[in-house]
Amino acid sequence: MKKLTFSFLDKYRDFGLLILRLGLGGMFLVFHGWPKMAAGPARWADLGGAMEAFGITFLPAFWGFMAALAETLGALLLAIGFLTRPALFFLFITMIVATAMHLNRGDGLGGSTYPIEIGIVFLALIFIGPGRFSVDAKFR
Repeated sequence: MKKLTFSFLDKYRDFGLLILRLGLGGMFLVFHGWPKMAAGPARWADLGGAMEAFGITFLPAFWGFMAALAETLGALLLAIGFLTRPALFFLFITMIVATAMHLNRGDGLGGSTYPIEIGIVFLALIFIGPGRFSVDAKFR
């Protein structure tokens, strides 16, 4: 039965977390965070418009910059496993805002699946932690 459930892989749990952190953090940094950060104030203002879903209409460039920062710095911190849980918290909040924006725009659940799914992963990782192969583990 042990072979059927792959429980022999339990000893590699921290390696699995390393793969998840590096893969997810790296992809999020390259394809979501950095492009938004590098795009500048006009893009940040557009991003910050997502806060309208919460009735917040002031300082859209500030909110957009904060989202770009959370996605860029948060993804980098996730990948290296440093300040992992705080980084994941801000990434999770950013995904809540992204989900609300999609729903507010009328995209429905189908158009909101990515931020919902990745938000679930970020939330789960807050509880799981970065694992043994992380900078955080070296300072515990």
